[in-house]
Amino acid sequence: MDTIFISELKVQTKLGVPEWERMTAQTIILDIEIGYDLTKACKSDAIADTIDYGAVVGRIRETLSEHSFQLVEALAEHICQLILQEFGALNVKVKVAKPAILAGLKSLGVVVERAKT
Repeated sequence: MDTIFISELKVQTKLGVPEWERMTAQTIILDIEIGYDLTKACKSDAIADTIDYGAVVGRIRETLSEHSFQLVEALAEHICQLILQEFGALNVKVKVAKPAILAGLKSLGVVVERAKT
């Protein structure tokens, strides 16, 4: 299994348990690992034989601008399912971090890993 990774992707979304926290978009940071068989792409050197990571980033930005989430867990699951279903990944691991959300804390968040069923 091969891995395509997207590291420290900063995106804006509405996220938080209290309703007032979801009133304004905030920055979150995503680390994503996408499992895919890259054998064909390694030989062909063609974008059609891999997952276009630019398209993945664009789709994530689009969906997070359209949706609001209470929990980072739900946001991570949403991204996992999107990548599995829309991009044909074999598995995906998503780390969602909310930076500086509490005093004295660099970030907090979750890591969710899902596989194609």
